[in-house]
Amino acid sequence: MTIEPFPFIELSGTPEARGRAYGRAAKARVHRSLAHYGAQLSGQGMDASKVHAMARAFVPRIEAFEPSFVPEMRGIAEGADCAFEDIVMMNCRTEVLKLAQKAEAAAKADRAQPDGCTGAVLLPEATADGTLIHGQNWDWKKECAETGVVLRIRRDDGPDVLTFVEAGGLARAGMNAAGIAITANYLESDRDYRQDGVPLSLLRRKALEQEHVALAVRTIYATPKSASNNLMVSHASGYGVDIECAPDESFLLHPEGGVLVHSNHWLSPAALSKLKDTGIANTPDTVYRDRRVRAALVAKRGRLTMNDLREALFDDWGTPYSVCRPPRPNFSGNLSATVAMILMKPAEGVMEIAPLPALNRTFTTYTLRDAPVRAAAE
Repeated sequence: MTIEPFPFIELSGTPEARGRAYGRAAKARVHRSLAHYGAQLSGQGMDASKVHAMARAFVPRIEAFEPSFVPEMRGIAEGADCAFEDIVMMNCRTEVLKLAQKAEAAAKADRAQPDGCTGAVLLPEATADGTLIHGQNWDWKKECAETGVVLRIRRDDGPDVLTFVEAGGLARAGMNAAGIAITANYLESDRDYRQDGVPLSLLRRKALEQEHVALAVRTIYATPKSASNNLMVSHASGYGVDIECAPDESFLLHPEGGVLVHSNHWLSPAALSKLKDTGIANTPDTVYRDRRVRAALVAKRGRLTMNDLREALFDDWGTPYSVCRPPRPNFSGNLSATVAMILMKPAEGVMEIAPLPALNRTFTTYTLRDAPVRAAAE
């Protein structure tokens, strides 16, 4: 089975110019993304005019958060030959999917198809070469293996950014030239969708635009959100933190013995004393995924390499409800999978990604400096 690597797109210039170049380069994948989510929203009773109206309602909120994101999205729409509202929808897709109906009905509809993930940060004290390693399995819809792209964004007003994202989006997982790296995991609580907030994907892009890790943490910790989410932030110098975010409050988790692992359930004692975890029913494997990855890593603490994290994330115990998930129907009948395994060394500006890793062990190495290179995992 041949699985193509995620396309690499380099961008520079003004936000609008970057957007146009991005849209042109990823046009086919953008339209594939739009068709996929458009069909899902149509199944929830939302035609294009309703989706566009919902997307337009996010624009003032986005402009207030970061004005440059709007012209960048307009540029993507122009380059990809689609409506501006479609690109806004792609950058707010978590919120739009859940708000497509009334809050209670939307949450019920999407809980059966959660955005999973297992992530880890290894501090220098735990690694063989004293270099921080940050990685993740992104669990979502199998179709997204055909819509992902990798962007290298050359910026004149801040550090360059390297990010993996669904085509049309501004960022998902990634790192920047200042040594900051970010991944995200699905979380759910009884506080979700009671307030308006900044779309989660744009929080990640804003954090990756920061020169200082303190400002990246502030962006994630303090910005109001509509839904819960877990974000892992690291810095090449040897810092890592996990931020469990409710819409109106954030909770911190720190590495133990240089190892930090998170899946899709709340771990902070403070969080669990104040809110209800409503996601485990539909991601029951989360209760052992993090423990299995942590155990594999702790066993080699002080000697850990990128390959050790790779093998921990390839774990197939309990398959298909495993750390590395092969394509399988989820509780709503959608085909779910580990769409991508992403491994990063922020100090070296290196990111390795394998699409559908349960079926494919060929990684492509993307960097903040050089052209991509493909290689099979050992």
